Amino acid sequence: MTAHLIGLIGSGIGSSLSPALHEREAHHHGLRYLYKILDISDLGVAATAAGDLVRTARRLGYTGLNITHPCKQTVIDHLDELSPDAARLGAVNTVTFDGDRAIGHNTDWTGFAESFARGLPDAATHQVVQVGAGGAGAAVAHALLTMGADQVTLVDTRTARADALAAALTQRFGAGRARSAAIADLPAALRHADGLVNATPIGMAAHPGSPVPAELLHPDLWVADVVYRPLRTELLEKAREIGCRTLDGGGMVVFQAAHAFRLFTGLTPDTDRMLAHLSALVTA
Repeated sequence: MTAHLIGLIGSGIGSSLSPALHEREAHHHGLRYLYKILDISDLGVAATAAGDLVRTARRLGYTGLNITHPCKQTVIDHLDELSPDAARLGAVNTVTFDGDRAIGHNTDWTGFAESFARGLPDAATHQVVQVGAGGAGAAVAHALLTMGADQVTLVDTRTARADALAAALTQRFGAGRARSAAIADLPAALRHADGLVNATPIGMAAHPGSPVPAELLHPDLWVADVVYRPLRTELLEKAREIGCRTLDGGGMVVFQAAHAFRLFTGLTPDTDRMLAHLSALVTA
């Protein structure tokens, strides 16, 4: 029986459902599959230590790694190669090993795109406001523009990060497709927006709260969140209360996991089964 050892590197990830999600799907393929949590908070190290963890995992015989907040960008300098998607996005959420080489991939953007296509198939995307311009934000904005959004407005507490991502997206997709805005400009940006995406960790169990004040939401807005633990974040609860269409982070985590599973094993997972796995895990 083929065996795989996988790890997840990130901070505050003790409640992650990724281990069970991967292991349950692996069971259906007859694989020995162990998925380990490597929480930098528990280890007492900074995000910059992601490279050391990658090197250690390679030496210990790991098949591959998933990378999450806040290491999706800091890990890049410690990899030997990037897939075209990871290179374009400047963010890595999956690492595979080929002998002594560590190769970075990005399955976040395809995961979000597939989730959005299923969950909000007819949503207008003329003007989309995205809060968060980090690793997840780079993937989500890329997905939105690839799917045909006319313009994505990026808002981040680190203004320079939003500026840099907007510039990179403009170079990739063309003038006018992406712009950055200050936190103070969020009310005006949302007033005329079709949709809002939270691509920050705010709303996670370890980072409670909402990235956007409830009074800025309006019923004509669709609202999507990349957070899946919990699925019903404070932002989505407030949005539903006023009648917004919403998309939780469950679909994104399943589809990005499915794409990573394929990279790790060479096998095609059953995404409908994995969605059922997630539903059962969340209910439990």
